[in-house]
Amino acid sequence: MLSNIKTVLSSVISAGLKSTTAKEGLLYEGQTLCGLARVTQDRDGIRTLRFGKNGPRQSVVKPGDLNYLGLPYIKSATIGLAFTEHIDRILVIGVGGGSIPMFLHKHYPSVHIDVVDIDPQIIALAKQYFNFAENRSLISHAQDGRTFVENVQKPYDLIFLDAFTAAGIPKHLATKEFLLAMKNALNASGAIITNMWSTVTANPLYKPMLRTYQEVFHEVYTLRVPKAGNKVVIALPIIKKVTLNGLAEHAQQISVQKTLPFDLSELLQPGLVKLIDLQGSKILLDSEQ
Repeated sequence: MLSNIKTVLSSVISAGLKSTTAKEGLLYEGQTLCGLARVTQDRDGIRTLRFGKNGPRQSVVKPGDLNYLGLPYIKSATIGLAFTEHIDRILVIGVGGGSIPMFLHKHYPSVHIDVVDIDPQIIALAKQYFNFAENRSLISHAQDGRTFVENVQKPYDLIFLDAFTAAGIPKHLATKEFLLAMKNALNASGAIITNMWSTVTANPLYKPMLRTYQEVFHEVYTLRVPKAGNKVVIALPIIKKVTLNGLAEHAQQISVQKTLPFDLSELLQPGLVKLIDLQGSKILLDSEQ
């Protein structure tokens, strides 16, 4: 363990990062490919990752507690587990503090999980300040998410897209061409789960993004995240004709089988909506970026 910490620390220093234990709970502040990154810790030991001086929280982690999902949308995103019957391989695009992959690994220890982030410095921060740790079945890749997806050889059962930067979702991760690549990287029975800002001020492209998902996938659902401006988007490559009761029953079964710290079916209560018609919004294309 100590050698792992030393290895991460040396890589952080060599990458030009700047660590600090300054006052007011600041553990780290430095420039990354995503811009300024800050790691803070409150009196309860909860650590937060932000991009920008006063940017929104990117990740909230309790060191040593892999069940702690500090941001509402991360907990809501786990509903994706109920949209597929069998899980062998998971892809997570965007590491943040590593909450999603570490939670999944805790409850699905035999499942292979690939975690992709364009910024190796963010991966290093996730290892040094948060709970993120690799092993034989959980592997990180410092690579652009689109490049990784376009070169996938063995498809995944679940893909989580959580690639927010201070400026929002990178546009090349929202176009029709990218969504087609994700669809090709997914098993037919699988699902794609995307975290998306749903307010016009935070994300002016919200409706075009949804329209683009609807263009590529056979079924698209949105799940409202309580007390947040996020929505979780669930995209399915085949028509499953999901019923709310059937989904809730499957979610409850998973909660028991995998000893989850909460009832997965309760995440459906804020509102699951199947997208029917967004023909009035444009489709996002690479040629328009």
